Amino acid sequence: MSRTGSIPKSAAERPTSFPLNQINVLLLENVHDHARELLENEGFTVEVASDALEGDELIAAASEAHILGIRSKTRLEREFFERVNRLWSVGCFCIGTNQVDLDAAADRGIAVFNAPFSNTRSVAELTISEIIALHRRLVDRSRQMHEGRWFKIIDGANEIRGRTLGIVGYGRIGSQVSVLAESLGMRVIYYDPLKVLALGNAQPVESLDALLKASDVVTLHVPSTHTTHGMIGAVQLRKMREGSFLINNARGEVVDLDALAQALDAKHLAGCAVDVFPTEPRKSDDAFASPLAGLTNVIMTPHIGGNTLEAQRNIADEVATKLIKHMNNGSTTTAVNLPEVELPQLHPEMHRILHFHRNVPGVLSEMHRIIADLNVNISAEYLQSNASYGYVILDVDPANDDAILKGLRQTPNTIRVRALF
Repeated sequence: MSRTGSIPKSAAERPTSFPLNQINVLLLENVHDHARELLENEGFTVEVASDALEGDELIAAASEAHILGIRSKTRLEREFFERVNRLWSVGCFCIGTNQVDLDAAADRGIAVFNAPFSNTRSVAELTISEIIALHRRLVDRSRQMHEGRWFKIIDGANEIRGRTLGIVGYGRIGSQVSVLAESLGMRVIYYDPLKVLALGNAQPVESLDALLKASDVVTLHVPSTHTTHGMIGAVQLRKMREGSFLINNARGEVVDLDALAQALDAKHLAGCAVDVFPTEPRKSDDAFASPLAGLTNVIMTPHIGGNTLEAQRNIADEVATKLIKHMNNGSTTTAVNLPEVELPQLHPEMHRILHFHRNVPGVLSEMHRIIADLNVNISAEYLQSNASYGYVILDVDPANDDAILKGLRQTPNTIRVRALF
């Protein structure tokens, strides 16, 4: 690990409720360096590590951290949140948050942020390149050349123009794939359980079965949920057109790989491209095995759909900015596990009280009583809650901060409280 944190003069001279250079940030798994730059520019002290950590090693490394940044390999279980006491926020520098126990984080008042849309273009471009490569059997031709064999044959080589692309999941990525595919002359249909507006000439279909039967290529762009787990199995593969292709750049649990391997071996499908797997190695040099290995016209990539320099910089910018706003201003907008509150910039003559609590009757009235008894004026109040938690922010006159915090911490159902100025 390396530790950095030179404080810009403007940040160092800014009066704050907590010294900025004592706000510790730990970034794991080679988070793009742009995140470190942004966090350091705020005056925070940043520690970076290239690997994912686990167990006691992870807890020891994060024990002094106020902000933790991870990608997809580091797993944050309930035990982690119960043993790390200084943490205020977690940044997942990736699309998903499946690696984090979100309920355990919420129980401790720890906000979790991610970047659900910053790598959509990278995944869309990979999908288009795979559609072309599968239709031209480029992986097989390249492998044969590396083996010293010259197979200049036309069998199985086709243009994609005029072919029908079926997109399952017409969200940010699926809709971008739609536009790119149509520009290359493909006919696009899509299935999404939500009613979403088509882009260009794409046409919705009423069911997954209808899409499978009508498509020359099926590409999956769905989240990992109980409804998408095992979405494509032996039954669905048999419904696909003979000689068609399947692409999964979504989630590994969506496709039954054994059934897919059987469909390829039987020549019912002409090929596939898979970037995500039900079980993935934690490190780059770990062993990997798949029932798809060794089959012809199969593209397998190690979960690199969003791994472009452009995407990783965009993710770093988005997540680091959210973490900075949360630490400096209290904003929880786009947090995936806590009520979302978007706050104006704190007025320099005001102090801000941030209070996470369990959502039960009487909490707000007790807070107001404590502050009123201390003869402190409330200038502004912001509140959002869900079924379990509430998050209230009070901008107050700069007086009796210590007494306010002490009183609020002793209030039943308080989870976390801090002051900003």
